[in-house]
Amino acid sequence: MRGRRARVLVGLVIVMLMGTAVYLRLWTIDYTVSSADTELLRRQFDLANREAMDESAEWRLKYDKQVERVTKCAQELNKVKESFEKQVKDPANINQKIVMLQKVTL
Repeated sequence: MRGRRARVLVGLVIVMLMGTAVYLRLWTIDYTVSSADTELLRRQFDLANREAMDESAEWRLKYDKQVERVTKCAQELNKVKESFEKQVKDPANINQKIVMLQKVTL
C-alpha cells in the first residue's frame, strides 16, 4: 500500500513538472511573438484611438447642431406664445380682424 502511494505521488510530481515545462515553453513562444508585434499593436491601438476620437467629434458636432436647432425652435415658440397672449389680452383687436376677414371673403 505504501509503495503504491509513493508511485502515485512520484507520477503526479512528474506530470506536474511536465505540465509546467509545457506551460513555460508555450509562454516563451507567445512572449517572443508578442514582443515582435509590440510596434504593430501600438500602431493599431493609435489608429483605433484616432478613429474613436474622430467619431466622438462627429457625434459632438451633431449634438451641438441639434442643441442649436432646439434652442432656436424654443425661442420661436416663446415668441409665438407671447404674441398669442398679447392678442388674447386684446379681444377687440381680434373682433376687428374677424370682421375684416369676413368682409374680404364676401
